[in-house]
Amino acid sequence: MLKENDFSRLEISLPNCLENYGYFRGKLSPTVKMLVLVKANAYGHGAVEFASMMEEAGADYLAVAYPVEGMELRESGIKSPILVLTGGNDYYNEIIDYSLEPSIPNMCSLKTFAKVLSDRGIQDYPIHIKLDTGMHRLGFMTAELPQLLEYLPQCPNVRVKSVFSHFAASEDPSWDEFTVSQAEMFRENADRISGVLGYRPMYHILNSAGIERFPQYQFDMVRLGIGIYGVSAVPGVNLSPVASFKCKVLQIKHLTASDGTVGYGRKGILSPEGTVIATIPVGYADGIDRHLGCGRASFLLNGHRVPTIGNICMDMCMLDITGVEAKVGDTVTIFGEDPTVCELAKILGTIPYEILTSVPRRIDRVIIK
Repeated sequence: MLKENDFSRLEISLPNCLENYGYFRGKLSPTVKMLVLVKANAYGHGAVEFASMMEEAGADYLAVAYPVEGMELRESGIKSPILVLTGGNDYYNEIIDYSLEPSIPNMCSLKTFAKVLSDRGIQDYPIHIKLDTGMHRLGFMTAELPQLLEYLPQCPNVRVKSVFSHFAASEDPSWDEFTVSQAEMFRENADRISGVLGYRPMYHILNSAGIERFPQYQFDMVRLGIGIYGVSAVPGVNLSPVASFKCKVLQIKHLTASDGTVGYGRKGILSPEGTVIATIPVGYADGIDRHLGCGRASFLLNGHRVPTIGNICMDMCMLDITGVEAKVGDTVTIFGEDPTVCELAKILGTIPYEILTSVPRRIDRVIIK
């Protein structure tokens, strides 16, 4: 039976994934734990498939954004500890039922979760305290710590598994002084929390860029996100792309100038000498941004880069393959080793994260071993 889109797939390279994992693991002390982010469908790579690979690779923790993402992993057999970064007060029962570990960013969340635990007769449930050290998104501000420090010792229902924070600009050298100030504020406030607990939870603040650029702050655990998927924050470091978005040519047409134009809005202009176009079965509903159309981007076909022609359609787009030998069924690479996801992101004026997470679930993920 054909899958929803049997002509397209996102290939996930296990060897490249393990190579990237080893690169970051090699920057850490042997005792430092590794948390791998698999939120947003593992940055578009397929959450269940990627979580399984990371579990086998030896990752100590996984992290998701929402409880439903963690529930999906549990239902698929993932056993690793899972941190839920955006728990949400309405889903605490589900978090408990699926043995997930919530991030606690404020007193309201802490008290609500503690009450749910108390009502269910549960003690020492693992939680992760989020500190705001300058990102100003989620987390306890320094001025809010006194109330937290007073409450925690009186709350037997929870056990603080970790205290963590998030860098705002660890990839940007122009903000290094600010990044260091974040790390030092985090250390000081985490120590204050440890001081009232009577035990020391894990500390973690480093993201992928932080692992590469600020290893002195690796503490007890690090959080590996975009780096495991093949994007480095350090110029000159070429990590291996884990995902390769590929599809097959559906049809080839030899057109002359008299045939008019190609695509919606008649934006694809044909050459006076004639144009050969190939239609492929991916469009903006598959993560091919419309701004990549009209020749702004080119993809790989039989060793040649071929530009888009005309507007990107919802489920298809056209390529100008004039001068390139090709046939129906040949493979086109949208991104991977060539072109890279970073190249497409630069064309669009965005970041690789957006390109990767835009590939929808209707594109089949295939692990390449």
